[in-house]
Amino acid sequence: MHRKSLVVKRTMTGCKRMHGSPRKRRRALTIDDLNRVLAEHETSPSHDDRLFCAMLLTGFFALLRLGELTDSDAVTLHEPRKTIQRSLVKLTDANYSFFLPGHKADRFFNGNTVIIPKNSDQHDPHHFFLLYLSSRDEKFPLLSPLWLRDDGSTPTRSWFTRRLRHFFNSSVGGQSMRAGGATLLAEMGTPPHLIQAIGRWRSDAFEGYIRTHPFLIQALLFGRRAT
Repeated sequence: MHRKSLVVKRTMTGCKRMHGSPRKRRRALTIDDLNRVLAEHETSPSHDDRLFCAMLLTGFFALLRLGELTDSDAVTLHEPRKTIQRSLVKLTDANYSFFLPGHKADRFFNGNTVIIPKNSDQHDPHHFFLLYLSSRDEKFPLLSPLWLRDDGSTPTRSWFTRRLRHFFNSSVGGQSMRAGGATLLAEMGTPPHLIQAIGRWRSDAFEGYIRTHPFLIQALLFGRRAT
């Protein structure tokens, strides 16, 4: 009971303000960043290269968290209920989609259907997803997870981060995909409530996300004016 008292709460809040350190935000990925990665891996026959490109583009355009695409490095923290299943992938000429069974804002595992549309640019996520899926289905037709490495294991957070480090310094991390995708939508004039829905943010969480990412505030302002 004492830990919940008003005095204790205010004391802890004051200590955080006095002695806390600001959170380091990763910079948002840009289209030029994506093209830099794809230029090196586009014609690669490597399964893991195709996996990385497909995950990178999917995370960027679907505003996914890194934890929704990868497993934790600690095996004891793996959560099978959050694993995206290959059987729930749907392909059309216009897009690809899959069921995201659980995420940070989904406390009861209701899940969401994630849809990534095709585009005509060189960074078309549909094209690179099909390249990966063809390799994945040929190698592992009987395994259930959507994302699988060349050795049959699911990609971990550290595996994906090491791949990023090949192209970018420490200013870029897993959160950079989500931030970059949100910024691109804002620059295109997408209303904030739609960005919030696409990124599966709770209302209060999205407001905090905007406040702590100045680049997103700027994109929302200038994107709206352009529209």
